[in-house]
Amino acid sequence: MHPFDLNYMADKTVELCRIPSPTGYTEQAITWMENEFAALGVPTYRTRKGALIATLAGQETERTRCLTAHIDTLGAMVKEIKGNGRLKLTRIGGYSFQTIEGEHVTIHTASGKAYTGTVLVTKASVHVFAQEHYKQERDEHTIEVRIDERTTSRAETEALGIGVGDYVSLDPRSMRTPAGFVKSRHLDDKACAAILLGVAKAVKEGEIKLAATTHLLISNYEEVGHGASVFPATTAEMIAVDMAAVGEGQTSDEFSVTVCMKDSTGPYDYELSRRLQAIAASEGIALKMDIYPSYGSDASAALRAGGEFKAACVGPGIDASHSFERCHEESLLETARLLLAYLTR
Repeated sequence: MHPFDLNYMADKTVELCRIPSPTGYTEQAITWMENEFAALGVPTYRTRKGALIATLAGQETERTRCLTAHIDTLGAMVKEIKGNGRLKLTRIGGYSFQTIEGEHVTIHTASGKAYTGTVLVTKASVHVFAQEHYKQERDEHTIEVRIDERTTSRAETEALGIGVGDYVSLDPRSMRTPAGFVKSRHLDDKACAAILLGVAKAVKEGEIKLAATTHLLISNYEEVGHGASVFPATTAEMIAVDMAAVGEGQTSDEFSVTVCMKDSTGPYDYELSRRLQAIAASEGIALKMDIYPSYGSDASAALRAGGEFKAACVGPGIDASHSFERCHEESLLETARLLLAYLTR
């Protein structure tokens, strides 16, 4: 019998996904995580760049462990206010414009006022443009945001208080299904942040003894490559808890935890990765081993920043990464089981 509250982890995943937090605009999500840890009785502090570090006490205090997950997500900024009053976007994070066509968005202005809108191609109506609509490329030149206000000019949009550099967040459309799936934008990596909350909850409520003091690093710049570049100096082992990419050519699935042996930055630590594999086998945890050629993690960022520790990467299987994502509750549970088994050894 496992000590985890699966409903808690799934519900927190959905709740967190609904908080807008494109990279650079993460204060609300960090504060939410801060409050959730406080409710569990877990102390936290913030780094100078705005990341959050929670601490679970353990027996070894000089060679500590670190689990990382990030709450920054894909999104956009206003690049230009067009002559017709609509908005041209610049992307935050790596995704294809075709994956956000038709999506509802929120524009977050410098004054704090928010406006809704919709991502459309410039030739959006098939009744007006016929074949031109189908043939139109989906890129930064043809995608625009139609604002839900009376505006047909640059001056009218500027009068609303909307300006270049304003953040644009995507509607996550988060939900749990009766079959146990969680589907939403931004499961990468908010599902993993919720898993860390689930691990912390199990440790605190079960008074579980950890082998070493463990820091839970909630980073806020992972999608642009430098999320966990600041980390506790005592870190001897770091595990990036990040989504496992499901798709053709991959072994990962939506019902297991995956250990990533290698990604675009190179291989992870052999001994630590194999230790995690052995722990999963001994505990009967559903585990996949995989390699991601187009992927990087917070552990990669920490190593590039000079981290002198063993690093690994694990996470739940998530389908359609950087698009409209989906995972199953079982993958949340299997990831939490592996992490806790690791922390107690």
